[in-house]
Amino acid sequence: DAGKVQVNRGFRVEFNSAIGPYKGGLRFHPSVNQGILKFLGFEQVFKNSLTTLPMGGGKGGSDFDPKGKSDFEVMRFCQSFMTELCRHIGPNTDVPAGDIGVGGREIGFLFGQYKRVRNAFEGILTGKGLNWGGSLIRPEATGYGTVYFAEEMLKTKGKSFDGLKVSVSGSGNVAQYATEKVNQLGGKVITLSDSSGYIVDEEGISPEKLDFVFELKNVKRGRIKEYADKFSSAKYFEGTGVWNVPVDVALPCATQNELNGDDADTLLKNGCFCVAEGANMPSTPDAVEKFVKAKIHYGPGKAANAGGVAVSGLEMSQNSMRLSWTREEVDERLHNIMISIHETCKNTSEEYGDPGNNVMGANIGGFIKIADTMLDQGVV
Repeated sequence: DAGKVQVNRGFRVEFNSAIGPYKGGLRFHPSVNQGILKFLGFEQVFKNSLTTLPMGGGKGGSDFDPKGKSDFEVMRFCQSFMTELCRHIGPNTDVPAGDIGVGGREIGFLFGQYKRVRNAFEGILTGKGLNWGGSLIRPEATGYGTVYFAEEMLKTKGKSFDGLKVSVSGSGNVAQYATEKVNQLGGKVITLSDSSGYIVDEEGISPEKLDFVFELKNVKRGRIKEYADKFSSAKYFEGTGVWNVPVDVALPCATQNELNGDDADTLLKNGCFCVAEGANMPSTPDAVEKFVKAKIHYGPGKAANAGGVAVSGLEMSQNSMRLSWTREEVDERLHNIMISIHETCKNTSEEYGDPGNNVMGANIGGFIKIADTMLDQGVV
């Protein structure tokens, strides 16, 4: 806005399209570089493979920081970015989505510029607004999917969420909808957190209290501390001790590497028997090793949080058919996809001699589908 020219670097890593068009988020964050995007694109290939939908893997973004920029500045950056990107993407080639720093506003600006340059209204991005080709349940997808996956893990031992105590970290989109779904299935969520600290509400975060969190985080953009000010049943603690609270089920839904080896020890000592990752890689390698060794129900991110990209895939299907499904229809399809992802992990881990090891099940299950397809298609 100040009339100064700013130059940023943009990337799109198209990793593998053996089973469908490249698919993966665009991230606008100062930390973005080619190395991070290559690694994320690699992970995305296997996550997309697990969803049972025809999607390859990719990732992109820029070191542009939307924080503190006006809508106008963000719009101009999105337009510059799409002017370069538009020749590389298309509904059957590469369909990006949002990621950190790229929400509904940015997707709108990017889509508008693609339409302007290419003169075509095509489903080239997912996470679109409902009025112009978006899908219902997309905001809920990752949180709901994580809980569906945890529910499937519990079912293998004849348990359900009914009456269980659950800790959720984070208080953004994924954490909010994971909490909503746990409530619907009869569980009790007692924690939420943000970058300043965490709250513990032993009475449980009821639907009415959750409405307050939606308002606080999505509209006012406030801190989770205000929850404890509002409800007397809750206590607020500074810092990162959310995993010290004794629970049956833990759902890390905040950010990468938020749960380390010591946290894993604490959870296990306190009797936690199920962990499902709503965030991307929230557990450090050390923590993962401990969960697997302890033989608890552990759902790694590429399986447990694949609900988000699964509904992106369903959005692509709706765009191709030029129609939109109802909430119930999308939710049911999401539920079935999560059930089949769990099936794949479970069966693959049994087949390769380590039953119940979902980390191995997800990695091998995702990999084999891609590897077989690449062999079928020859050296290209």
